[in-house]
Amino acid sequence: MKYPATFTEDKDAGGFVVTFRDIPEAITQGDTEEEAMAMAEDVLLDSIDWYLDGKKAVPLPSKPQAGDKLVELPVSVSAKVMLLNEMLAQKVRPVDLSRMMGIRSQDVTRILDLRHNTKIDTVCAAFKALGKSVELRIQ
Repeated sequence: MKYPATFTEDKDAGGFVVTFRDIPEAITQGDTEEEAMAMAEDVLLDSIDWYLDGKKAVPLPSKPQAGDKLVELPVSVSAKVMLLNEMLAQKVRPVDLSRMMGIRSQDVTRILDLRHNTKIDTVCAAFKALGKSVELRIQ
């Protein structure tokens, strides 16, 4: 998942302000473009974590527009975002998913934790319990 971001040069204070049209809560800045990109990656992850904590669907990235820079989520985070969105679409609570998978509810909590390393097979098993499958594509 690659989210388009707008890097706006701050001529008064210096540096760059970064905003995301798809995740309006994610706003940050950096003194250089490289620092602004690193900060953008951090704020995007934190903002998505806020959606997860609030049990809200995470908006998917829109198509980039001229001048946008793309901020990519780690594949593990992207998979968890898609899992949460599917759970919300099916109105499946974490406790329901734990029953469907035959695992403890705290294990589902870890699966949905962006900062917890989860094996891809475990995420695939969660999707399978929801009647979905995961395909890997290399481009």
